[in-house]
Amino acid sequence: MKWHEMRSDEVMDTIHSDRDVGLTNKEVQKRTQKFGLNELKEADRPSAIIIFLNQFKDFMVLVLLAATLISGLLGEYIDAIAIIAIVIVNGVLGFFQERRAERSLEALKELSAPQVTVLRDGKWEKILSKELVPGDIVKFTSGDRIGADMRLIDTKSLEVEESALTGESLPVQKSTQPIAGENVGLGDLTNMVFMGTLVTRGSGIGVVIGTGMNTAMGQIADLLQNAETMETPLQRRLEQLGKILIVVALFLTLLVVSIGVLQGHDLYNMFLAGVSLAVAAIPEGLPAIVTVALSLGVQRMIKQNSIVRKLPAVETLGCASVICSDKTGTMTQNKMTVTHVWSGDQVWNITGTGYHPHGEFLRDGDPVDATKTKTLQQILTFGSLCNTATIKEHDGQYQLDGDPTEGALLVAAMKAGLRKETLLKNFEVIEEFPFDSSRKMMSVIVRDKSGNQFVVTKGAPDVLAGVSRYILWNERQENFNSKYDTKVKQAIESLASQALRTIAVAFKPLKSNEKINTSFEAERDLVFIGLQGMIDPPRPEVKQAVKECRDAGIKTVMITGDHIITAKAIAQQLNILPQNGKVMEGKDLSDLSVEELEEIVDDVYVFARVSPEHKLKIVKALQSRGHIVAMTGDGVNDAPAIKAADIGISMGVTGTDVAKEASSLILVDDNFATIKSAIKEGRNIYENIRKFIRYLLASNVGEILVMLFAMLLALPLPLVPIQILWVNLVTDGLPAMALGLDKPEGDLMNRKPRHPKEGVFARGLGWKVISRGFLIGIVTLAAFMIVYYRNPDDLAYAQTIAFATLVMAQLIHVFDCRSEKSIFERNPFGNMYLIGAVISSILLMLVVIYYPPLQPIFHTLPILARDWLLILGLSAIPTFLLAGSLLTRKSTKTMI
Repeated sequence: MKWHEMRSDEVMDTIHSDRDVGLTNKEVQKRTQKFGLNELKEADRPSAIIIFLNQFKDFMVLVLLAATLISGLLGEYIDAIAIIAIVIVNGVLGFFQERRAERSLEALKELSAPQVTVLRDGKWEKILSKELVPGDIVKFTSGDRIGADMRLIDTKSLEVEESALTGESLPVQKSTQPIAGENVGLGDLTNMVFMGTLVTRGSGIGVVIGTGMNTAMGQIADLLQNAETMETPLQRRLEQLGKILIVVALFLTLLVVSIGVLQGHDLYNMFLAGVSLAVAAIPEGLPAIVTVALSLGVQRMIKQNSIVRKLPAVETLGCASVICSDKTGTMTQNKMTVTHVWSGDQVWNITGTGYHPHGEFLRDGDPVDATKTKTLQQILTFGSLCNTATIKEHDGQYQLDGDPTEGALLVAAMKAGLRKETLLKNFEVIEEFPFDSSRKMMSVIVRDKSGNQFVVTKGAPDVLAGVSRYILWNERQENFNSKYDTKVKQAIESLASQALRTIAVAFKPLKSNEKINTSFEAERDLVFIGLQGMIDPPRPEVKQAVKECRDAGIKTVMITGDHIITAKAIAQQLNILPQNGKVMEGKDLSDLSVEELEEIVDDVYVFARVSPEHKLKIVKALQSRGHIVAMTGDGVNDAPAIKAADIGISMGVTGTDVAKEASSLILVDDNFATIKSAIKEGRNIYENIRKFIRYLLASNVGEILVMLFAMLLALPLPLVPIQILWVNLVTDGLPAMALGLDKPEGDLMNRKPRHPKEGVFARGLGWKVISRGFLIGIVTLAAFMIVYYRNPDDLAYAQTIAFATLVMAQLIHVFDCRSEKSIFERNPFGNMYLIGAVISSILLMLVVIYYPPLQPIFHTLPILARDWLLILGLSAIPTFLLAGSLLTRKSTKTMI
């Protein structure tokens, strides 16, 4: 039998503790030795040095280190230093990101209470919460944070806010009654309280049944420590690219050395030639440009209310295929709102959401004046008077101070012009009987200006119906007989079917000399007025965002700790739940293994009453199905799943520090619609990364083929190594970065998510790289041969011509890289950063060619004006030859 199934006395006997004395100090020492301190333990962490060194295991970093070695062998020490600087900067950034992410457990530890009031040797005393042991008797009151997991043995109007653990924002009413059932969800364990949760109302006494890692919070800490951080798709693609480049570089070096030696050339010279070719094969600037592109994307996302904590997460968003989203606060406003009022078999709808007191009252779709409808005015007035909450205005913003349910009643009255401060000028509250979880009611006695006194009561509808003798029906007072009891039950069911939480309101006039001393005397023979139905309404912009995600091939899954009826209703309102979509509760989820869940997870759109372990199981099942999963959340309970997801998203306003530290992305406005904007940005960033990979690699293929063909034809080298490095690091760098700023193409959010295993060269990119690169190499070699054969004694001039042709061919080709289709598909002036970058690269090339102090370093000579016609004519061929043939094919297809 579990703790929640036992009676209080059975719990005390099982844990060997005394309700009136507590534990003795001697017993406390024994239990401390057995169970340890009441603290969350940390898993062994690698040292700072190991974390730093691990940053250099990335394959593209190894590529850069290889490039450094090559540059050093060629005596190009400035290039070697520049590359090493890039490597170290990337390593330092990665180190600090990883160290920061591991702070999530430290934030978790801060949630435990610093001090608690405990019964030891028959005396109540204050101790540090870490000194608690199983069996301790602890008392707590409103405002206290719970220090350990406890079974309740006494409560007085106790309510505890458990959102950090369950995700449910409303406080939970607590009692001491046993609860039957094995797989009872955390949110339904109303006879227990848990470490890290907060007492919002009343008081209670509990016996400690779990400390440290044996608490619900400890289980989350364990999940958080053991949750694997997923490698991002971008990291996988860059690693794949790095491996290809290393293999190509080694192969080319061996090929050139072998060909040269067979042709009778000197081995050392051939080795240097092979190394030059390897330099051409490796795009040294690629990792730096990827980092810059991601950083620029981060800056744009900040303007769209998204803070990125881990750079690769920006691109990962772009290939998300499933968004697992919390309901409360993300899809909904986290502001309870009265939307329906029922009285006397009439229903009024109330428009407007949140705490802003503006809205209309509708009857059958037609506006009504609430102040001229007596019953409606009465139920709203009494709901406002029997209330301890207040609504405060500051700079046009309305904020709640108090219970969310009571706040909703206040706002409903304010929409009818009935402000509490005005009502209190006409009604004086002379007695209050606070809400009690056993009574499930709250009552006040009020006196109007005429001296008339009333009892006003609000509470659970079924309970209020049971203590009511009369009912208001069509503004007449009738006996509350079985007919009306049936009507009330039907109204409760109707509102509940719409996922509305119902509160009943009743009153009782008192005789002038009647004295009420107890809540029992006040709360009987009442006049039942009606019901107010409320809900945490969906954010208005979320429905469109869900639609746009669906159009983009992204499935939205709601995961919530809320009840299944509420979750299903909100999901239907937001069009998350299709007609044949499944809804699953946590208790059913507990009975399934991850493998069994994998079989059905694609058909489930809503998960309700879930625990932290369930969320982690859902994420893993979706990942096993090949999905890239984005997981959103705000509570401690969300942190393990956030960390394990491909991209973890936390809430900036309501999110706990634990969730934020475990996440890759923080939503400043807690809004689901912001996720959609971030996905669009992520997709565009990846497409831009593809653009500059295409640009850089096509350029490098051109450089490789120039060198390789020249060697096969027994020609001198058309380019010297320093010229190749200049092109790779400087001339190509600016346009590539400008491609990272390109605006998205029009159909970006109508495409399906990329498959997570899609390679870098998918969707024809490999062919584009090879075909453009081949033509760039051919025209560069042609320019070199024309000038070299014209004057074989002036090798440096021919190499300068080849250098200029290569640069210009690449700078023209960069405009072709802006579109997946053709250079003619996009306005060349649509990216002014690119125009500026190309002009800058041309100026840098001219400086290297015409500035005398740089000519010896780069082995260049001034180019004659007539030869620029040759250079520009040949440079245009690679881009416009293929673009023209593509245009011809398209026009032919159109004619056919």
